Amino acid sequence: MKLQTLLLVAVAASVHSAPAVSAPRGVIAQPSAAEIPKWCQQSVAQARTRIDRIKKLPMRQVNVKTVLHAWNELDTGLQDIGGPIGLLSETSPDPAVRKAAEACDLVLSALPNEYLQSEALFQRVKALKTTDPIDAMARQSILDDFEERGVSLTAAKRARAKAIFERMDKLAQDFSRNVRDVTTKLAFSEEALKGALPAALAKRARDAQGQYVFGLDYPEYDAIMNNVEVESTRKAFWTSFQQRGGTDNLVLLTEAVKLRLELAQLMGEASYADWAIKRKMAGSADAVNRFLGDVQDRVEALERKELDELRSEKVSFTGDKDAVLRRWDVAFFQQRLKKARYSVDQSEVRAQFPTDPTIAWMMQVTSTLYGVQFKPNTELPVWQADVRAYDVFDTANGQYLSSFYLDLFPREGKYKHAAAFPVRGVSLLAGRTPVSVLVTNFNREGFDQNELETLFHEFGHIMHGVLSRTRYVLNAGTGVKRDFVEAPSQMYEEWSRRPEALALFAQVCPTCKPVDPQLIARMNASRAFGKGLFYARQRLYSAWDMAIHTPVVVDPMQTWAAMEGKTPLGFVDGTLVPAGFGHVMGGYQAGYYGYMWSEVMALDMRSAFGANVMDTGVGGRYRKLILESGGERAPAALVEAFLQRKPSADAFFREVSGK
Repeated sequence: MKLQTLLLVAVAASVHSAPAVSAPRGVIAQPSAAEIPKWCQQSVAQARTRIDRIKKLPMRQVNVKTVLHAWNELDTGLQDIGGPIGLLSETSPDPAVRKAAEACDLVLSALPNEYLQSEALFQRVKALKTTDPIDAMARQSILDDFEERGVSLTAAKRARAKAIFERMDKLAQDFSRNVRDVTTKLAFSEEALKGALPAALAKRARDAQGQYVFGLDYPEYDAIMNNVEVESTRKAFWTSFQQRGGTDNLVLLTEAVKLRLELAQLMGEASYADWAIKRKMAGSADAVNRFLGDVQDRVEALERKELDELRSEKVSFTGDKDAVLRRWDVAFFQQRLKKARYSVDQSEVRAQFPTDPTIAWMMQVTSTLYGVQFKPNTELPVWQADVRAYDVFDTANGQYLSSFYLDLFPREGKYKHAAAFPVRGVSLLAGRTPVSVLVTNFNREGFDQNELETLFHEFGHIMHGVLSRTRYVLNAGTGVKRDFVEAPSQMYEEWSRRPEALALFAQVCPTCKPVDPQLIARMNASRAFGKGLFYARQRLYSAWDMAIHTPVVVDPMQTWAAMEGKTPLGFVDGTLVPAGFGHVMGGYQAGYYGYMWSEVMALDMRSAFGANVMDTGVGGRYRKLILESGGERAPAALVEAFLQRKPSADAFFREVSGK
């Protein structure tokens, strides 16, 4: 998930007028490129009026209503524009809209750098007294934001911190655009694509020489890397994929790393990691590094075992006893081994899970588990023809709760990965209902095993957003500590493969091919192979992220090459993995470890369901204690309340080690 999507989360009332506090139910504003600048200007002016009102408040009038409630109004107003702007900058089919949205996004991002350095504003929040735990949590979050922006620094240091924040926002935006707007095309002959599935070629465009043309979206990546037998083809495609973002992004990342260190030292910390992690669950960079060391110790042997098996598979396939396993071989031989060992053919999986019935099934599972209903809403305006909109209702009383959108398929100029955009955060205080958007790049023909898990993962984020019931918008949904935000989504992946959930498929599509329990069993068995490779890679990404945020300035690309070079498959000259690694520029810098840290909580919470993931009693408790609570309580406290015991990492380390 991107930083912008976590910080700027709401929707505007109208595309033709100044934003209001709340929007029509479920609507996401879609201003034109020409309308965005004026809309942006009006919103900022409105925000400054609200800021001044709090700033000039007599100290004797400081109370929950005049400060916290007023701050909530400020947040919702900014989110009313920030949400749609952040979404449109990444998903609009119109390049002019994306460009105008990016310009507005920078203006909006600069505003907190200004008001969170205001001593007068800070003193009024600090003076607030409250015994209400939710109010106290909100107050502390705001005070932490002030400190994070440098309110306690000298005037000169505040000014420098402000300049750094604004420059980092621009660097992150440029980095994301360079990945999003990549237009690289590769052409291959039919012979070079031996083994490719017929469906991947049937509607494929051809160049003047009759060669098939591929871009670098994920469906195309999977089509080649999982199936094509010709190693030179896999190598060429894989190398191009690992060069997304190019050297331009390496320059941006290098500058960002330098600025982060300078910022941390301005704030009195030795490194950016020390500064960034102290407010997260982990608490310190040392704790993160110890955790990553534990992961490496547990996963190293399993990774080498799996690589040895893949090498053997390549030797068998090529007939070359001296064959060397390369990085572009891994996905191909992993699929071959899984097919041979577990009889799992991803084309068979895709046929089992066609797109529309699978979406309906996922919603049926979620509806049953959490006691909600999803109804399509074709009257909500969308930004592209195949985007789908839904309203969410409480099954018990019919109350409207929220809305969400599904933007599922790749297109030019669209965000390249999978993410949940929490466009509008809930606030019970403001009578405000949430809106979230699922943005993915799936194959239109159906879901393979990985895509199925990704679908449930991201929908877990969506539910965290749209089922949240928090007083203040700053605590809404995914407004939790960054190293907990992935826990609900990672936990929900399990529902994509459990028989209790799969039994509901026939309810939504009685004419579909019945779900084959043997196929599901084979799919689940096949998951055991590849865990070592997966977690070793996650640990490498996390360790590299920590290594570039130390007290010493390092070159991100050189650091990556050195660290990857020490892994069993080594570093491949010419590849630029950091240039396409959006997380480290989009909010997960010194935080990528959070995926595994969150998974500790996810796997522990999953254990509460025991042998039946469709236990509606447990699902109801989970909805109330975890999803509805958002960031109103500390994550560890939420998990403990749900589990009725202290959290444990045992399930995670069993998963990592394969034992």
